[in-house]
Amino acid sequence: MITSAFNMRVWAPVGVLTSLAYCFHQRRVALAELRAAGDQGPADRSLLELKMVQVVFRHGARSPLKPLPLEEQVEWNPRLLEVPPQTQFNYTVTDLAGGPKPYSPYDSQYSRTTLKGGMLAGQLTKVGMQQMFALGERLRMNYVEDIPFLSPTFNPQEVFARSTNMYRNLESTRCLLAGLFQRQKEGPVIIHTVEADSEVLYPNYQSCQNLRQRIRGRKEAAALQPQISVDLKEVKEEMGLDSSVEVDFLILLDNMAAEQVHSLPSCPTLKRFAQLIEQRAVDTALYMLQWEDRESLQMAVGPFLHILESNLQKAVDPATPPSKIRKLYLYATHDVTLIPLLMTLGIFDHKWPPFAVDLTMELYQHQESKEWFVQLYYNGEEQVPRGCPDKLCPLDKFLNTMSVYTVSPEKYHTLCSQAQAMKIESEK
Repeated sequence: MITSAFNMRVWAPVGVLTSLAYCFHQRRVALAELRAAGDQGPADRSLLELKMVQVVFRHGARSPLKPLPLEEQVEWNPRLLEVPPQTQFNYTVTDLAGGPKPYSPYDSQYSRTTLKGGMLAGQLTKVGMQQMFALGERLRMNYVEDIPFLSPTFNPQEVFARSTNMYRNLESTRCLLAGLFQRQKEGPVIIHTVEADSEVLYPNYQSCQNLRQRIRGRKEAAALQPQISVDLKEVKEEMGLDSSVEVDFLILLDNMAAEQVHSLPSCPTLKRFAQLIEQRAVDTALYMLQWEDRESLQMAVGPFLHILESNLQKAVDPATPPSKIRKLYLYATHDVTLIPLLMTLGIFDHKWPPFAVDLTMELYQHQESKEWFVQLYYNGEEQVPRGCPDKLCPLDKFLNTMSVYTVSPEKYHTLCSQAQAMKIESEK
């Protein structure tokens, strides 16, 4: 399940030129297929017109969220926070209604953890900024140069950007926009966010009581699963950690990924067990979410799927005013968002989503039949979502796939409060 090239694939320092060259090649192959005359599929792809793009991405490389309890700590020098000049791009953060930026309890929490060397937990680094700028350049190649879809300079009438209210995600969005539009703009750059209690761009364990109760119990149970518990005991012993020390594979992976992507001297045990650590972290996440538990996946990403679905439906509805539609929607999220999102679409590859990875959803219309199609990419590679006959998926089939897990805000609140309702009922 995990390849021998694991270290190179995910955690090695970003090879921007190599990655871009590969993605550009893959994209051009896909475009050639789209434009090929005499296509034998359900539609003549040469007649397809791109109408909308939605990009869901993980933030760039950062410092760990929680250091490992080791005597020899990795040093996180503030020099790693240097801002590359090409990524600078002024922006303003507002809530969805255009009001002031909400308070961020997560940033406040991260600021209380100072790593050895002086950096804070969860800070976007220079490497992370470069990764996001490179992703922006790839999007520019796709939607400005290969296809004249977006304006070459930022236009607020074409682009909508939304981020979780964490500084590393806001800054990642800045760097992506700087790469996409080469720091050129025709109007103010606004990144929208919401307060933590209302956020749906990640599984919201704080406000969704039902999800919190399910995940908490499953996380404890996951640690007791034979393969996970035996392997964790072995890794902890090799690291010289006492069995009572509270460390799981998620924390191990978080530190390992951060250290390796920045070429920092890491614990030898982390390097030796790299493949196992990622595999068991994925196993833990899957045990917590569980493929067969539809409600948990609905609570995890159902409201976000509803947003993505609504964007598609507005774009195809001729009654929608042009001012209510954007050509490009950007969503700055997290690894814990992408795993359940990929699961619901049936394209999860059992690998932990790397820094700066993107899930891109393209909407096309056939110019003669007027039919609509969706094309999905993950990490620059074409995907075939569950329920779709081909990479180019008829919109109705794609929406059917999404509908299994999509929930409206009203249904989301009902699902999230079920546990509390059951508790109250049992106390009567």
